[in-house]
Amino acid sequence: MQLFSTFETTELLEMAISTIEKRGIPKESIFAVPLDNRKDDRKIFDTLHRSDGTSLIDIGMGLATALSVIGASIGFKLSWGPIYWGLIGAFVGFVIGFAIRLFIELVVKKNKRVFKGKISEIILIVECEESQAGLIEDILWSHLALGVAKVK
Repeated sequence: MQLFSTFETTELLEMAISTIEKRGIPKESIFAVPLDNRKDDRKIFDTLHRSDGTSLIDIGMGLATALSVIGASIGFKLSWGPIYWGLIGAFVGFVIGFAIRLFIELVVKKNKRVFKGKISEIILIVECEESQAGLIEDILWSHLALGVAKVK
């Protein structure tokens, strides 16, 4: 039977390995694999297959509505008329709102785009007998494994 678990790189991983060795599992049956974590920045623009739940056009739509109403109202007194000035106001409002939201995402919330939570850094694979699986699993959980799985 094999037990797979993920850990952060801490001294608890070393303690878990030494505890497992003390319980009679040979070194050849314990395998630790370090993971390469994501190094590139998170994307700002969504694609068809991936979305982070952040909208960049919400402020733009609100400003487009407000400025189109203002542009149409003022347009009755201007030479191009209310329709053209309403469309111009909508376009200008959308561009301003989109620029504001993009600035907020790129500059203000820059640190919030990093991954939250604990990051798995090492996979520990332990090969043992079925009778020892419960004991090994308890050892892994007691040494703060992020996740544990058993495979027969």
